Amino acid sequence: MKKAIIAYFNLFLLLIISVTGVGQYAPPPGNEGSTAIHADSSVIKRWAAELQVQRGFLNITDTSLGKATYGEPGNATGKADGQVVSLGDGGTATYHLEIPVANGQGFDFAIYENSFSEEFLELAFVEVSSDGQHFVRFPAVSLTQTETQIGSFGTLDPQQVHNFAGKYKVFYGTPFDLSVLTDSSALDLSHITHVRIRDAVGTLDETAATYDSEGNIVNDPWPTQFPSGGFDLDAMAVINDVNSINSVEHQEIQATVYPNPVADHLSVETRAYPCSVEIITLSGQRMKKLAMEDSRLTIDMSALTPGAYLLKMTGHKINCVKRLLKR
Repeated sequence: MKKAIIAYFNLFLLLIISVTGVGQYAPPPGNEGSTAIHADSSVIKRWAAELQVQRGFLNITDTSLGKATYGEPGNATGKADGQVVSLGDGGTATYHLEIPVANGQGFDFAIYENSFSEEFLELAFVEVSSDGQHFVRFPAVSLTQTETQIGSFGTLDPQQVHNFAGKYKVFYGTPFDLSVLTDSSALDLSHITHVRIRDAVGTLDETAATYDSEGNIVNDPWPTQFPSGGFDLDAMAVINDVNSINSVEHQEIQATVYPNPVADHLSVETRAYPCSVEIITLSGQRMKKLAMEDSRLTIDMSALTPGAYLLKMTGHKINCVKRLLKR
């Protein structure tokens, strides 16, 4: 009986969302609450440089058409620049990270696609591994309607998709936080050596469809039976890696930030002064930069829009990033 009640509630929630057009997840870049990370963001440590690609078909229901051919793996290494490699239906691209990604403060890495608009979105699942053999998928959710197939050049509401690569347009990465995978025994979250991007086949044909973590069919532009079909991978940005996490853990005792969440005034205390303190949006926009010349600094946060921010401290004796919530 309890399961039936939950099922009816979830159905009711989905009906409300489909009727009102209101999404429950982060909006496009430039909107309050967006998690998009611009390619020029200062939170990015480095760009992934080693990639292997296995192409998928132009149309998974008609394999006689062949596979996607657009771009080369090298197009999706280094900084996001709009140059891509296309994966085709169900194709994969796997980054091998010489310096492993690690679970740290806030988001740990971001994946970039090359959509020309905020709503023409081609989606992909993201999976991670600590050994290159056992991969665990981020729990992606699609609340997009499944009554009508989204056509080859149709659109999606980014607020109705979560934990899919391709949620944001070109030059804006979709970030991923390893902490959501803490229950997985197959991973060492302090040592992620491989990140795999797998095209989500957007067909409603149940014989070829892909499903999200809640059992919903993923509906996105399909078919895309041209050389650049499927997910178009641009780049992977590393935000937290084993080197930066070890540095932060070493310095953690030297930096205290409170209150968090903060309404008006934020206090920062450290023995590692002098240093620079910055308040940065998740998309990389610097809102404040102050010099910390003493062991305590008070920052006026009252004029900032409520939402998530990063506090970055850099100096000769400290290099750390902390996640803040402004009320």
